[in-house]
Amino acid sequence: MLDRTLTLPEDPEELRSFTARLLAEVKAQAILIEKLRHQLAGHRAHRFGASSETAEQLQLALETSEIAAAAMTARMCLPDIEEKDKPKRRPIPDHVPRMEVELTPGADACADCGGRLRRIGEDVTEELEYIPGRFIVNRIVRPRLTCACCEKFVQSPLPSRPIERGRPGPGLLAHVLVSKYADHLPLYRQSQIFDREGLDLDRSTLADWVGKTTALLEPVADAIGRHVLSAEAIFADDTPISMLAPGSGKTQTARLWTYARDERPWGGAAAPAAWYRFSGDRKGQHPKDHLARFRGWMHADGYAGFEDLYRTGAIREVACMAHVRRKFVDIHRSQGSPIAEQAISRIAQLYAVEKEARGSPPDVRVELRKAHAAPVFEDLEVWLTMQLTTISGKSPLAAAIRYALTRMERLRPYLDNGILELDNNAAERGMRAIALGRKNYLFVGSEAGGKAAAIAYTLIETAKLNAVDPHAWLADTLARIPDYKITKVDELLPWRWKG
Repeated sequence: MLDRTLTLPEDPEELRSFTARLLAEVKAQAILIEKLRHQLAGHRAHRFGASSETAEQLQLALETSEIAAAAMTARMCLPDIEEKDKPKRRPIPDHVPRMEVELTPGADACADCGGRLRRIGEDVTEELEYIPGRFIVNRIVRPRLTCACCEKFVQSPLPSRPIERGRPGPGLLAHVLVSKYADHLPLYRQSQIFDREGLDLDRSTLADWVGKTTALLEPVADAIGRHVLSAEAIFADDTPISMLAPGSGKTQTARLWTYARDERPWGGAAAPAAWYRFSGDRKGQHPKDHLARFRGWMHADGYAGFEDLYRTGAIREVACMAHVRRKFVDIHRSQGSPIAEQAISRIAQLYAVEKEARGSPPDVRVELRKAHAAPVFEDLEVWLTMQLTTISGKSPLAAAIRYALTRMERLRPYLDNGILELDNNAAERGMRAIALGRKNYLFVGSEAGGKAAAIAYTLIETAKLNAVDPHAWLADTLARIPDYKITKVDELLPWRWKG
């Protein structure tokens, strides 16, 4: 569109449509420019020499940029652009087992005139598939038939596919996604592993698959988000992740947020789930947008950006005892403080009550807490207040005590409400996968790349929470979703999957 003379339409609706298409192409071109900039940096490093660490970071930079570009292309429904100078991919080697499936129209007679159908040839499509532990090739044969009387042409259509480029099967797409976001294996390393199997799957192809696959699965991730926000109580946390700053080649600190629902501690019927969101910074507006439709209790740390959420009363805060305990543990380890040790011991008594209450209905949990936890909680507050008078107000221990007293006031609701927890560990557990992944791929290439990661984490971590094999579920979902009605997407959620 950008390389030809433009004539603006006069009709307002056509003009709006034209503007939307033009904006989409501008965005796509911007992504391509960023990708080429990274490629140029890679060529320069190769020419002038670079350390292995720098070379690895360049690979990761390209990987994340390509995922972002593919995801953006898929969401905008833009056509794939073939690279003219790209060498042709090697054919799938003969040693990979072939599984042949023949698709026929099902009838021997012409639907129009009843004449006999005769075979005049066939079309063969090969699809590379992954079954845990091995690769196979699905060889799809579609006979070409013609009517002997009226010469009508008849052929079965090719089944819908998750994505077209490279002809990957749903199991292979699921394998690449799980390997990257659950096993923390960057795409360039996956490409090296595939190459040892004789499979020519370069990093850019895998990145294209990841971007398009996450875009295709976005409605499922959105459904998980709706499920989380329909809870009476959720858990919230965030963690930093580096993102390439557009045009500078430098990185900036972005955030991945998680919102979890987990009713298992009190025997609730709803499935556990974790919903991840990405943002380019840590401004409080992001959780405000994420939680615009949520009403209820939220377990969280003391992040100041959450304060706006609590002002209206629609969202009520529950603080986290694990954060309180952690500060005393750090002081005890560094200073051997007997006061810190005593605080840890008293907090342990609260957790002992929770261990006994786990799995019980809310009313039983409240009874146990009032009988056994409330006295310990009250004594802990009084004791901490007294300790402040015996130590230097400027010491780290005093800071930990002041923090504890502030947070305990906001933790008190858990004593009277059986659906609430003593800590925010449900959300913090959801961040462990991010921490492991961060060590392996260092950063995301853009906000689009961060969004792709958030979708993947939502799908994989929610499957794991429900004791569902992420690969098996994703493979089946990817096989079904191209023809699935968007209004029925809830049927694809992992806890409803029958493997």
